[in-house]
Amino acid sequence: MVAVEMDEALAAGLPQLLGNPPNLTTLHGDARTIDLIPVIGPDAPFKVVANLPYYAANPIIRRFLESGPGPETMVVMVQQEVAQSMLAQPGKMSILSVATQFYAVPRFVCNVPPRAFRPPPKVTSTVVKLDLRSSHALELDDPQPFFALVRAGFAAPRKQLRNSLSQGLGAPPGQVGTLLEDVAVDGTRRPETLSIEEWGRVYDGWERRAQVDRNRAG
Repeated sequence: MVAVEMDEALAAGLPQLLGNPPNLTTLHGDARTIDLIPVIGPDAPFKVVANLPYYAANPIIRRFLESGPGPETMVVMVQQEVAQSMLAQPGKMSILSVATQFYAVPRFVCNVPPRAFRPPPKVTSTVVKLDLRSSHALELDDPQPFFALVRAGFAAPRKQLRNSLSQGLGAPPGQVGTLLEDVAVDGTRRPETLSIEEWGRVYDGWERRAQVDRNRAG
Protein backbone atom coordinates (compact mmCIF):
# COMPACT_ATOMS: atom_id res chain seq x y z
CA MET A 1 0.00 0.00 0.00
CA VAL A 2 1.38 3.38 -1.07
CA ALA A 3 -0.49 6.36 0.37
CA VAL A 4 0.00 9.80 -1.20
CA GLU A 5 -0.97 12.72 1.02
CA MET A 6 -0.45 16.41 0.31
CA ASP A 7 -0.80 17.51 3.94
CA GLU A 8 2.62 17.01 5.56
CA ALA A 9 1.25 16.48 9.08
CA LEU A 10 -1.30 13.91 7.93
CA ALA A 11 1.32 12.06 5.87
CA ALA A 12 3.67 11.91 8.85
CA GLY A 13 1.01 10.74 11.30
CA LEU A 14 -0.80 8.14 9.18
CA PRO A 15 1.51 5.14 9.83
CA GLN A 16 1.27 5.52 13.61
CA LEU A 17 -2.50 6.03 13.40
CA LEU A 18 -2.80 2.70 11.59
CA GLY A 19 -0.43 0.82 13.91
CA ASN A 20 2.66 1.12 11.68
CA PRO A 21 1.74 -1.67 9.22
CA PRO A 22 4.84 -3.07 7.48
CA ASN A 23 3.21 -2.97 4.03
CA LEU A 24 2.45 0.78 4.12
CA THR A 25 4.58 3.44 2.44
CA THR A 26 3.44 7.02 2.98
CA LEU A 27 4.51 9.74 0.57
CA HIS A 28 4.15 13.45 1.18
CA GLY A 29 3.37 14.99 -2.21
CA ASP A 30 0.86 16.07 -4.85
CA ALA A 31 -0.85 13.19 -6.68
CA ARG A 32 -1.03 15.39 -9.78
CA THR A 33 2.75 15.39 -10.17
CA ILE A 34 4.44 12.90 -7.81
CA ASP A 35 6.65 10.22 -9.41
CA LEU A 36 5.51 6.81 -8.18
CA ILE A 37 7.82 4.67 -10.31
CA PRO A 38 10.70 4.67 -7.78
CA VAL A 39 8.28 3.26 -5.19
CA ILE A 40 6.10 0.81 -7.14
CA GLY A 41 8.53 0.01 -9.97
CA PRO A 42 8.25 0.62 -13.73
CA ASP A 43 6.32 -2.56 -14.60
CA ALA A 44 4.51 -3.58 -11.41
CA PRO A 45 0.70 -3.82 -11.75
CA PHE A 46 -1.16 -1.53 -9.38
CA LYS A 47 -4.59 -0.12 -8.58
CA VAL A 48 -5.64 3.36 -7.50
CA VAL A 49 -8.21 3.91 -4.75
CA ALA A 50 -8.87 7.49 -3.74
CA ASN A 51 -11.26 10.04 -2.32
CA LEU A 52 -10.18 12.83 -4.65
CA PRO A 53 -10.33 16.51 -3.70
CA TYR A 54 -12.89 18.14 -5.96
CA TYR A 55 -10.53 20.86 -7.22
CA ALA A 56 -7.90 18.31 -8.32
CA ALA A 57 -10.03 15.35 -9.43
CA ASN A 58 -9.78 15.95 -13.18
CA PRO A 59 -6.00 16.40 -13.42
CA ILE A 60 -5.33 13.44 -11.11
CA ILE A 61 -7.61 11.13 -13.10
CA ARG A 62 -6.16 12.28 -16.42
CA ARG A 63 -2.62 11.90 -15.11
CA PHE A 64 -3.17 8.22 -14.26
CA LEU A 65 -5.15 7.51 -17.43
CA GLU A 66 -2.77 9.20 -19.86
CA SER A 67 0.69 8.55 -18.43
CA GLY A 68 2.38 5.19 -18.35
CA PRO A 69 2.61 2.88 -16.66
CA GLY A 70 -1.09 3.11 -15.83
CA PRO A 71 -3.11 1.28 -13.18
CA GLU A 72 -5.24 -1.76 -13.90
CA THR A 73 -8.22 -0.22 -12.13
CA MET A 74 -9.15 3.06 -10.49
CA VAL A 75 -11.89 3.40 -7.86
CA VAL A 76 -12.39 7.07 -7.08
CA MET A 77 -14.87 9.24 -5.25
CA VAL A 78 -15.58 12.53 -6.99
CA GLN A 79 -18.25 15.21 -7.08
CA GLN A 80 -21.47 13.82 -8.55
CA GLU A 81 -21.42 16.16 -11.54
CA VAL A 82 -17.90 15.02 -12.45
CA ALA A 83 -18.95 11.38 -12.19
CA GLN A 84 -21.95 12.01 -14.42
CA SER A 85 -19.67 13.51 -17.04
CA MET A 86 -17.30 10.54 -16.85
CA LEU A 87 -20.20 8.10 -17.30
CA ALA A 88 -22.12 10.13 -19.91
CA GLN A 89 -23.41 8.61 -23.14
CA PRO A 90 -23.78 10.40 -26.51
CA GLY A 91 -26.26 13.20 -25.98
CA LYS A 92 -24.53 14.41 -22.81
CA MET A 93 -20.87 13.88 -23.67
CA SER A 94 -18.09 16.32 -22.77
CA ILE A 95 -14.32 16.45 -23.18
CA LEU A 96 -14.02 14.57 -19.87
CA SER A 97 -16.44 11.89 -21.13
CA VAL A 98 -14.37 11.32 -24.27
CA ALA A 99 -11.07 11.34 -22.37
CA THR A 100 -12.26 8.93 -19.68
CA GLN A 101 -13.93 6.47 -22.05
CA PHE A 102 -11.03 6.54 -24.50
CA TYR A 103 -8.75 5.02 -21.86
CA ALA A 104 -11.15 3.16 -19.58
CA VAL A 105 -14.59 1.62 -19.11
CA PRO A 106 -16.28 3.63 -16.31
CA ARG A 107 -18.93 2.12 -14.04
CA PHE A 108 -21.15 3.72 -11.41
CA VAL A 109 -20.65 2.23 -7.93
CA CYS A 110 -22.71 4.34 -5.52
CA ASN A 111 -23.63 7.83 -4.41
CA VAL A 112 -22.36 9.18 -1.08
CA PRO A 113 -24.62 11.75 0.66
CA PRO A 114 -23.23 14.86 2.38
CA ARG A 115 -24.10 13.44 5.82
CA ALA A 116 -21.37 10.80 5.37
CA PHE A 117 -18.72 13.52 5.86
CA ARG A 118 -17.77 15.73 8.78
CA PRO A 119 -18.36 18.56 8.17
CA PRO A 120 -20.94 17.73 5.46
CA PRO A 121 -20.23 19.34 2.06
CA LYS A 122 -22.92 21.03 0.02
CA VAL A 123 -22.71 18.47 -2.78
CA THR A 124 -23.31 14.74 -3.27
CA SER A 125 -20.32 12.56 -4.08
CA THR A 126 -20.19 9.51 -6.34
CA VAL A 127 -17.87 6.50 -6.40
CA VAL A 128 -16.83 5.44 -9.91
CA LYS A 129 -14.81 2.40 -10.98
CA LEU A 130 -12.57 2.76 -14.04
CA ASP A 131 -11.30 -0.44 -15.64
CA LEU A 132 -8.48 0.61 -17.94
CA ARG A 133 -8.68 -0.76 -21.47
CA SER A 134 -5.98 -3.15 -22.68
CA SER A 135 -6.03 -1.07 -25.88
CA HIS A 136 -7.48 2.39 -26.40
CA ALA A 137 -11.00 2.87 -27.72
CA LEU A 138 -9.46 4.09 -31.00
CA GLU A 139 -6.29 2.90 -32.71
CA LEU A 140 -4.14 6.03 -32.82
CA ASP A 141 -0.38 6.45 -33.07
CA ASP A 142 -0.59 9.54 -30.88
CA PRO A 143 -3.74 10.43 -28.89
CA GLN A 144 -2.70 14.08 -28.35
CA PRO A 145 -3.71 15.43 -31.81
CA PHE A 146 -7.00 13.56 -31.46
CA PHE A 147 -7.76 15.26 -28.16
CA ALA A 148 -6.73 18.61 -29.62
CA LEU A 149 -9.45 18.09 -32.24
CA VAL A 150 -12.00 17.07 -29.59
CA ARG A 151 -11.19 20.18 -27.54
CA ALA A 152 -11.65 22.24 -30.70
CA GLY A 153 -15.00 20.55 -31.28
CA PHE A 154 -16.18 21.59 -27.82
CA ALA A 155 -14.98 25.19 -28.29
CA ALA A 156 -18.64 26.31 -28.38
CA PRO A 157 -20.54 23.25 -27.10
CA ARG A 158 -24.01 24.77 -27.43
CA LYS A 159 -23.48 25.55 -31.11
CA GLN A 160 -23.87 23.16 -34.02
CA LEU A 161 -20.83 20.96 -34.49
CA ARG A 162 -19.76 22.55 -37.79
CA ASN A 163 -19.75 26.02 -36.19
CA SER A 164 -18.09 24.93 -32.95
CA LEU A 165 -15.43 22.95 -34.80
CA SER A 166 -14.87 25.84 -37.21
CA GLN A 167 -14.32 28.18 -34.26
CA GLY A 168 -12.03 25.76 -32.44
CA LEU A 169 -9.90 24.89 -35.46
CA GLY A 170 -9.87 28.38 -36.94
CA ALA A 171 -11.10 26.88 -40.23
CA PRO A 172 -13.77 28.21 -42.61
CA PRO A 173 -17.27 26.83 -41.84
CA GLY A 174 -17.63 25.61 -45.43
CA GLN A 175 -14.44 23.57 -45.18
CA VAL A 176 -15.54 22.03 -41.89
CA GLY A 177 -19.00 21.32 -43.30
CA THR A 178 -17.50 19.44 -46.26
CA LEU A 179 -15.23 17.49 -43.90
CA LEU A 180 -18.19 16.38 -41.79
CA GLU A 181 -20.14 15.36 -44.89
CA ASP A 182 -17.18 13.27 -46.07
CA VAL A 183 -17.11 11.29 -42.79
CA ALA A 184 -20.92 10.98 -42.57
CA VAL A 185 -21.36 13.11 -39.45
CA ASP A 186 -24.26 15.59 -39.46
CA GLY A 187 -22.78 19.04 -38.92
CA THR A 188 -26.01 20.37 -37.41
CA ARG A 189 -25.63 18.11 -34.36
CA ARG A 190 -24.16 19.42 -31.13
CA PRO A 191 -20.72 18.18 -30.00
CA GLU A 192 -22.23 16.44 -26.95
CA THR A 193 -24.12 14.01 -29.22
CA LEU A 194 -21.06 12.44 -30.87
CA SER A 195 -19.75 9.04 -29.83
CA ILE A 196 -16.02 8.33 -29.52
CA GLU A 197 -16.21 6.36 -32.78
CA GLU A 198 -17.69 9.40 -34.53
CA TRP A 199 -14.98 11.67 -33.12
CA GLY A 200 -12.50 9.15 -34.51
CA ARG A 201 -14.02 9.49 -37.98
CA VAL A 202 -13.88 13.28 -37.79
CA TYR A 203 -10.24 13.11 -36.70
CA ASP A 204 -9.31 10.70 -39.53
CA GLY A 205 -10.99 13.02 -42.05
CA TRP A 206 -9.19 16.07 -40.66
CA GLU A 207 -5.83 14.28 -40.75
CA ARG A 208 -6.39 13.16 -44.35
CA ARG A 209 -7.11 16.73 -45.40
CA ALA A 210 -4.06 17.98 -43.49
CA GLN A 211 -1.89 15.40 -45.25
CA VAL A 212 -3.20 16.48 -48.65
CA ASP A 213 -2.39 20.09 -47.80
CA ARG A 214 1.12 19.11 -46.69
CA ASN A 215 1.71 17.18 -49.91
CA ARG A 216 0.59 20.14 -52.00
CA ALA A 217 2.83 22.48 -50.04
CA GLY A 218 5.77 20.08 -50.45
